[in-house]
Amino acid sequence: MELRRAAEDVLRLNDRGGWTRPSPALYPHQWSWDAAFIAIGWAHLDVDRAVAELEHLFEAQWDTGMVPHIVFDPTVPQGSYEPAPQRWGSEAHSPTGVLTSSICQPPVHAMALQRIVEIAGREHPAIRRVLPELLDALRRWHRWLRTARDPDGTALVTILHPWESGMDNSPRWDEPLSALPEPPVQRPHDAFPCGVAPSTVQNHRGKQEPVAGRPDLGHVADPSERPTDLDYARYMALVESLASLDHDQATAMKRHPFRVRDVWFSAILAAADESLAALFADSSTTGAEAEAKSFRADAARTREALARSIDGASERCLDFDLSAHHPITSDTVAAFAPLLAGTESVLTDRLVDRLWSPHSAGNPALVHPLPPSTAVDDPSFDARRYWRGPQWPPITWLLWNGLVSVGRSIDAEGLRRSAVDQLLTVGCCEYVDPLTGDPLGSESQSWTAAVALDWLCAAR
Repeated sequence: MELRRAAEDVLRLNDRGGWTRPSPALYPHQWSWDAAFIAIGWAHLDVDRAVAELEHLFEAQWDTGMVPHIVFDPTVPQGSYEPAPQRWGSEAHSPTGVLTSSICQPPVHAMALQRIVEIAGREHPAIRRVLPELLDALRRWHRWLRTARDPDGTALVTILHPWESGMDNSPRWDEPLSALPEPPVQRPHDAFPCGVAPSTVQNHRGKQEPVAGRPDLGHVADPSERPTDLDYARYMALVESLASLDHDQATAMKRHPFRVRDVWFSAILAAADESLAALFADSSTTGAEAEAKSFRADAARTREALARSIDGASERCLDFDLSAHHPITSDTVAAFAPLLAGTESVLTDRLVDRLWSPHSAGNPALVHPLPPSTAVDDPSFDARRYWRGPQWPPITWLLWNGLVSVGRSIDAEGLRRSAVDQLLTVGCCEYVDPLTGDPLGSESQSWTAAVALDWLCAAR
């Protein structure tokens, strides 16, 4: 099948040996949640290679249990990606000889490992070799999220940077970001060519560093598809804030200016907890039964917390801004977070009805009936700009997977068929304009290829 061959070609194009770059130019390093999806894709082609993807990522796990959102490739030329490794202040925390960022991304990894085991079988030599080690790494990763990012025991995870959500410039973050102090540097597009940084700013160590350029703008056809310069200035200010605290999570959870309880991230953690519980339940590891029970309990607590986060008037699941002490009301795909976590049937029915309504995938203006990242009727909707409107195949995969997990097979199949139809038209692009069907962002995107392979090959 043409799409399958194209997806295989994309993964092989971006294969760097033991890990996979998300795209040939725009994303030259290993990204955490991309790697999870990519591992699922590799499992349909080469199980050993799928396992290696997760191994490489978890080799960068911090002693605390945190899994950084970027593992940097030291061979990539300076200036190819910003913020570069030295801007994160992570040297004292990352494993020796490994360059990483200092924030995290949604924990899809246990879901990926469970999917790989489903595809390959538990007795596959690669699975048997790595399973004990990966189970321990995943246990520490989930425990870190449940403690460092939820010290009050709410069962919802707090993020400290929009990038941690995976939905970098979503309207979900507009209000929390607007409350930040004015960034030290703002760069209009016409004043600064891509990647050029003619001025400096004082970093968290008191040293002057070049202002981060925007090499990302040189890798897309239209800069309007990417976050704005003001967005990036605020992102960098948050990086500096965390570095100034030496990434002390307890202090950051009290003093850092961006703190949001993220329902989408939390729902992924609940789904991943269920995956991890299932993996432990089938394991002969000492204490596996108790671990499985504990992770199932964590998932149940988060499902309850997500249900409490539903706004009664709009029937949307809402994030909570801890600095402003109120919910965030933007209408985005995060409204469907409980569907990822396997929520109870009545709430599932309500959310599925909304999913197929004109507020989301049922909007008649859409070329393909798939959920846009921001609702078409939300004032912040922008059909072409990154997470402010475009449709993203991995987001559709998460919703599809959640619907499968709660037995909504007809709805799940509807999403899968529409997603495959879309990819047959646009190929393995990064994201899609929901109103025109145009492919957007970078080309040859690995996680798009990976979910395409899973949709085409999976016997679900």
